Amino acid sequence: MAACSLQMSNLQLPARAVKYSSLVHENTTDTLLLSFASARTHSYSAHLRILFQHTTPFKTAGMEDGTAFVHITNPNEPEVLGILPTKTGWSMWRDIKVYKNHAFIVSEATGHGMQVFNLLRLRNAEPAEPGWPVWRFTEDAHYSWVSNTHNIVINEDTGYAYLVGSTRTGSGYVTCNGGLHIVDISEPLQPKFTNCYGGDGYTHDAQCVVYHGPDARYSGHEICFAYNENTLTVVDVTNKNDIVMLSRTPYLDVSYSHQGWLTEDHAYAILNDELDEMYTSEKRTRSLLWDVKNLEAPVHYSSFLSTERSVDHNLYIRDDLAYEANYCAGLRILDITRLQEGAASVTEVAYFDVAPDWNTVSFHGSWSSYPYFESGNVVVNSIERGLFVLKPNYEAIRALQEQRHNATRLH
Repeated sequence: MAACSLQMSNLQLPARAVKYSSLVHENTTDTLLLSFASARTHSYSAHLRILFQHTTPFKTAGMEDGTAFVHITNPNEPEVLGILPTKTGWSMWRDIKVYKNHAFIVSEATGHGMQVFNLLRLRNAEPAEPGWPVWRFTEDAHYSWVSNTHNIVINEDTGYAYLVGSTRTGSGYVTCNGGLHIVDISEPLQPKFTNCYGGDGYTHDAQCVVYHGPDARYSGHEICFAYNENTLTVVDVTNKNDIVMLSRTPYLDVSYSHQGWLTEDHAYAILNDELDEMYTSEKRTRSLLWDVKNLEAPVHYSSFLSTERSVDHNLYIRDDLAYEANYCAGLRILDITRLQEGAASVTEVAYFDVAPDWNTVSFHGSWSSYPYFESGNVVVNSIERGLFVLKPNYEAIRALQEQRHNATRLH
């Protein structure tokens, strides 16, 4: 297939989505398009979240001029409830995470800091009438110890936020050398600066967890897996006054260590390098597989190459599936049941391609997805088109996994 035509593997369209059929390939068997909300979402949030004790699903979407709040209780009819305008200027980079029913919003815009918005206010919000502008909300709190920030990471188990990629200096700003700028958000409306860790320089993105993996030395510790432009860097942040870098590991053909995610057992990780397809001879999307069972000596042991020629961006893992947002190639769902065996045992089981106008290695298409709704729905963005709400055909995916398992046993 062409890398950037809007197609779906194992997909079906409900009647509600018929008006979008001109965008969809006839072979629709693996993922269900529930709805499409047209909006320009250049800085789509890297993370979405179910709110209100997981009973009312919303998504947050970062845009160039602010943050949109979208109600998706009925995934066939998503409703934009309103926007929170940017704190300062426009930026195509904006990131949002949620903790205790509050959205924490950062941006690359100069002087933006971190906005805090109480999402419980959306309970009584109604979409604007047709023809009227959407509602404009105000922030509930603001954190001003940073100017620009590229990403925000929140560990919900500890109540700490990690602002990363802050670079602009000025009065009152603490950049932390572009690394981990740690904020106590246990009281969401009273965020408090805690400490810095910039010992390995600029951090583009990270995942911070209470570690429960096989390295018993660090069981129960708060560990950050940082993607630091040219390395995977592992940092123990348990004691905020004595932060320790456990390892700093480069890898072959590094161009830009961008982002990654742990398997649920904390034994492996998948890393995406955003620029290797641009600057190396291999144009197929490369997903780097890491053995992180020894936190002091992670090993890049294999690389999965997609059939598509596309740049990779954010990925997330839920159970035994990896959800990759790969620009022109859109959403790619990988079976990682046997990840420990290497790339030959990883396979794509579903996809939804959002960029019909580009078929080159370029920065068009999808930046991110969110696969953690209890309903099984997956939200994926298109930079140029807006928001797609999808329903993977998990029955077909499980059948493919079982088929692969049986074939392995026979051999």
